[in-house]
Amino acid sequence: MGDPKLKIAPKRYGGESMVISMRLSREMLQEIDGAARATGRTRNEIMSMALEFALDHMEVSSGAEQGAENQQEKE
Repeated sequence: MGDPKLKIAPKRYGGESMVISMRLSREMLQEIDGAARATGRTRNEIMSMALEFALDHMEVSSGAEQGAENQQEKE
């Protein structure tokens, strides 16, 4: 089975939104803008969908688990 793909679907969240600021590498922003042009979406829509995808697929581990993993990598 291949890597998960970002599928462009209708908006999931509605209602009130907030404006934030974040730093991205120039290369990442160019990729985001390329995806926006290719799909006819805005930069904001692409970034929101990517963040939603990441939230749906991420696994948060505790600090203790992370520390044990880092220690195993060093050994």
